[in-house]
Amino acid sequence: MTIRKSFIAAATAALCGAMIAGPLAAQTVKVGLINTYSGPMASNGDQIEKAINLFMKLGQCKLPPGVNLEIIKRDDTGINPETAKRLATELIVRDKVQLLTGVVWTPNALSIAPLATEAKVPFVIMNAGTAMITERSPYIARTSFTLWQSSYPMGTWAAKKFKTAYVAVADFGPGHDAQEAFTKAFTAGGGKVIGTVRMPPPTSDFAPFLQRVKDAKPDALFVFVPAGKSATALIKGFGDLGLAQAGIKLIGPGDIVTDEELPNMGDVPIGVMTMFHYSAAGERPANKSFVAAYQKEYGPNAWPNFISVGAWDGMQAICDVVRAQNGKVDGDKTMLLLRGWKNPNSPRGPIEIDPRTRDIVQNEYIRETRKVGGILKNVELETIPMVKDPWKEFSQK
Repeated sequence: MTIRKSFIAAATAALCGAMIAGPLAAQTVKVGLINTYSGPMASNGDQIEKAINLFMKLGQCKLPPGVNLEIIKRDDTGINPETAKRLATELIVRDKVQLLTGVVWTPNALSIAPLATEAKVPFVIMNAGTAMITERSPYIARTSFTLWQSSYPMGTWAAKKFKTAYVAVADFGPGHDAQEAFTKAFTAGGGKVIGTVRMPPPTSDFAPFLQRVKDAKPDALFVFVPAGKSATALIKGFGDLGLAQAGIKLIGPGDIVTDEELPNMGDVPIGVMTMFHYSAAGERPANKSFVAAYQKEYGPNAWPNFISVGAWDGMQAICDVVRAQNGKVDGDKTMLLLRGWKNPNSPRGPIEIDPRTRDIVQNEYIRETRKVGGILKNVELETIPMVKDPWKEFSQK
């Protein structure tokens, strides 16, 4: 055979092989991750980053042969809706992502919502917790929480324990939700709110606000601030001003005693009562495995928190819908799959996405911060099973 004939035969064989292998060639699904990697609240974004990296490293994303997941990461730098909107636009238009995810902050999520609608790109929110976010786009599903889910049952619980309460919250969407939810439930149960204050986020100087609380002499202080360094500053301010010694009980959603910050808070949090959907101290086997894997990867003093779990479960949902479509991701079909998606074995307990609201349904736990074996832990005492977002339940009536 001549060289020319050999070349033609080889080329023909290669072409035929390519035609046969074409449908089996690797297919990449692009996921745009908008997260907070820098700025004063970057510790919250770090929880998302670590959970996603661990999820992928452990091979939790089980996809069909030939299907790959590419995560394209972008930094919104904090509460910065214009930056988040620009990054989402670039990810959709230039990078051609098929899904969006991440997002720590409510204002950022709201800026992305209309882009998801216009482009029909599913947006799986891993953290931002204001109740109405999912109503801003039919292409949003959430694997994290809403502040109503924890604050409303906390108000119901608190009304059985205290006659009066003072409410102090961060002055943005989640804080407003926490205030409204707690107040509605607490007053319905016979409690009286004797004062309120909204505090600018992020802040580390809580003394002026806490002094107002001390002067008002409530039985309890219900407070919400973003998890992380703000929560630690709040707890230290509470201790420095002696509110506990003045007979004021500190209560709130779990953000105020977030697991990874407990080692930085001293003994002040001991006895704080919170309502939340996750604690690193949870005794569930899935949670013990999750915490063990997290600490093996990031060190024995590293603790996952509720943001980690929102990201962990968000990745599970994304991988499940990609697998169900064999890598050929369609926006509308993806949203159909996300409606009613379930994971009976999340580290936080059983979870599902409400088919009607596209929001998370999950257990809420009454927790007390205790020192166990020399370590502060949020010990789960009671379970309120499979709580839907109360705000949506009320607004639909």
